[in-house]
Amino acid sequence: MAENNESMNANPPGILLIRSIRRKDWSLKTYKYVVLLITFIAYTSYHASRKPSSIVKSVLHPHPFLNETVTNPWPIGPLFVKREFLGSIDLGKSKKKGWEPFNGEDGTSKLGEIDVAFLACYSMGMYVAGHLGDSLDLRLFLATGMIGSGIFVGLFGMGYFWNRHAFWFYLVMQMVAGLFQATGWPSVVAVIGNWFGKRKRGLIMGIWNAHTSVGNISGSLMAAAVLEYGWGWSFIVPGAFIFLAGIMVYLLLPAYPEDVGFPCPNQPYVEDSSKTNDEEAQTVKENVAVNAHFNVPRVGSNRTSVGLCDACLIPGVIPFALCLFFSKLVAYTFLYWLPFYLSQTAIGGEYVSVKSAGNLSALFDVGGIVGGILAGHLSDKLDARATTAASFMYAAIPSMLLYRKYGGTSRLMNILLMMIAGLFVNGPYALITTAVSADLGTHSSLKGDSRALATVTAIIDGTGSMGAALGPLLTGFLSSKGWDAVFIMLVVGALSAGLLLSRLVLSELSEKFSKRLTCEQHNSEDSASQPLLRDQR
Repeated sequence: MAENNESMNANPPGILLIRSIRRKDWSLKTYKYVVLLITFIAYTSYHASRKPSSIVKSVLHPHPFLNETVTNPWPIGPLFVKREFLGSIDLGKSKKKGWEPFNGEDGTSKLGEIDVAFLACYSMGMYVAGHLGDSLDLRLFLATGMIGSGIFVGLFGMGYFWNRHAFWFYLVMQMVAGLFQATGWPSVVAVIGNWFGKRKRGLIMGIWNAHTSVGNISGSLMAAAVLEYGWGWSFIVPGAFIFLAGIMVYLLLPAYPEDVGFPCPNQPYVEDSSKTNDEEAQTVKENVAVNAHFNVPRVGSNRTSVGLCDACLIPGVIPFALCLFFSKLVAYTFLYWLPFYLSQTAIGGEYVSVKSAGNLSALFDVGGIVGGILAGHLSDKLDARATTAASFMYAAIPSMLLYRKYGGTSRLMNILLMMIAGLFVNGPYALITTAVSADLGTHSSLKGDSRALATVTAIIDGTGSMGAALGPLLTGFLSSKGWDAVFIMLVVGALSAGLLLSRLVLSELSEKFSKRLTCEQHNSEDSASQPLLRDQR
């Protein structure tokens, strides 16, 4: 009876309601689709709520000699909207004066400090959030983080309506929002790891990881769409989005297969441990799990989560974490500063509006979607996560340099080179934060204990988030010296990320060569033994 009560408490209220209406439960495959969809929407809302600060930078700290033309957002309105020199237009209360305290000479530095405050709290909170995610109920933990994020992102925007000009107000709102946002990534990766085995994990998570770019795009469009009504709305609307998504997670997300009567794919339901990570074997077990519905205990429910030090000792965690430090430094510099860069740089001899810069920057994330899927597929095909990630980081170097040099020649060239840069920059970032983290979180040394999933993900992404904080901060200072200095920083970051995986790349390549050599030796031995067999006959 106690087990049934515990199961009822673990079941999401929305699932219980749907089950009572249908009078039967979903299949395992349906639950997997539901988990993919809900976690996709959840992290889309996380990234959408981070995007407004990059969109409103040019309103808070406007160019002193440029005028904005307000139009409908792309794709309803045009992608490119020309900016005119001089003149004025009403952009709410700012009236092209910017917004104190960001409209002074040190405005870009203060905007950089706001970004780094958010990301510093995000990265520090990540380590705590990962450990808590492995200890607490993931559904409740994730929902709480999303609702809290929505509240404080919205409060940042309320500073516009409350006419707040104190720097500390915006700093505190971003810092608290960063702490709540830290709950997201370890939780969603742990949920996916709980439901899916290692077969085709790179491709599945590569497609699923499109939520990062979809969130950036939707956040840009939402923030740009309401910008003309006052920059505060650009925060309130995405804040409301993640708030509502948090309620959806609470109502509908089954964080563990055991909560709805299915065995965990990372823990053998039967005693044959050889089938632990085989999803095909998991499908066969479905009928057994259905018959034993509500009686499957949650794996690891009576165990403590893996500690940070123990998780760091898992082979590959530290190299990938350091690689992600530089990879996210590059990716988040584009995330936070690309719209500002586009609004301050002539394209084909013309400047575009702030809104158009936000719209245009979304195409970087379109390339990122392709890059994440391609990196995941190649790493599955080659069975070489480190080699794939390093190759993409090296390829990102010439793509960024080409974008800097030729991106301003024409609109078409800008779009093309931006999407190529997005492909190579976001590809390894997506691969490491999804498939690699899930692989290491279910490493063989853990003996099937998936309670390390959130902790390992937090170590890797938390370290990466330190780089994500450093990149925008340095950009705030370097951009005042010229954008060439910023791109030099990005090239050094991409090169460092690739080099940090060198040992793992060599290990993967040597393993592949040794397997190939062994296979060739077996083939030659087989071919040599055939004449002997014929002679014996």
